[in-house]
Amino acid sequence: MPKNGKYHVYLLRCEGGELYAGITTDLERRFAEHASGGPKGARYTRTHPPVRYEATWDVPGRAAASALEYRLKRLTHAQKEAVAADPTAAYELIGDALLQAVAACVIADAIAGN
Repeated sequence: MPKNGKYHVYLLRCEGGELYAGITTDLERRFAEHASGGPKGARYTRTHPPVRYEATWDVPGRAAASALEYRLKRLTHAQKEAVAADPTAAYELIGDALLQAVAACVIADAIAGN
């Protein structure tokens, strides 16, 4: 488990404009791994280097983070673009009660500035 107990689910904008969804315990380290093109980065980002994070969510626990990542990966390109434009759209697109609760907490934290 990560030191702070949180996992991060993210959408990366890659060269060519595509979006890549992933999970990590350390956003800075993971971006560097993707950007390096080395073996610790995802196969996809080796050929489509990351440009920036479009959206990130702090998720309390590996199971919820993995479920959110899975659901994001299953979205269409247009749905991923909607989430990138407004990360709160993930709440509506994903639809699972547990993930909605997690998303609501994340949104509340973001509004509160935490």
